[in-house]
Amino acid sequence: MNLISKILLPDNILLDSESASKKRVFERVGLLFENNRQIARSTVFDSLFAREKLGSTGLGQGVAIPHGRIAKLREATAAFVKTANPIPFDAPDGQPVNMIFVLLVPERATDLHLQILGELAQMFSDAQFREQLNACNDPAAIHQLFYHWNATA
Repeated sequence: MNLISKILLPDNILLDSESASKKRVFERVGLLFENNRQIARSTVFDSLFAREKLGSTGLGQGVAIPHGRIAKLREATAAFVKTANPIPFDAPDGQPVNMIFVLLVPERATDLHLQILGELAQMFSDAQFREQLNACNDPAAIHQLFYHWNATA
């Protein structure tokens, strides 16, 4: 079992045909976390945007990993958004993204936060994994892809 499978709940996977901007994705994710984890949508939105102002969380290859720190959050939580149409995200390769993994961590998170980001970087550097995610349009099946991913595979 990997770290991501512990923090990404099936209910936090969103196939998004509406969002056309980073701002809209953050709004949708804020609503998702408000409904599923009782974290105020404005808190999520503000945290993600504050981090994004420091520099883009776009990785390239169609992937972004926006992340933020949330006061009073007890443990890391995540959401995965796959957009129908790629959106601009200021990724280093200049390409828009359609796979957005949102990570929220406690305000004082340190080592675990870095371990999770490291594992996400490994996952998304796996071309086969990205292709499988792109080909999949079922939230439960997407969750299984994350759950069964293994760095040794």
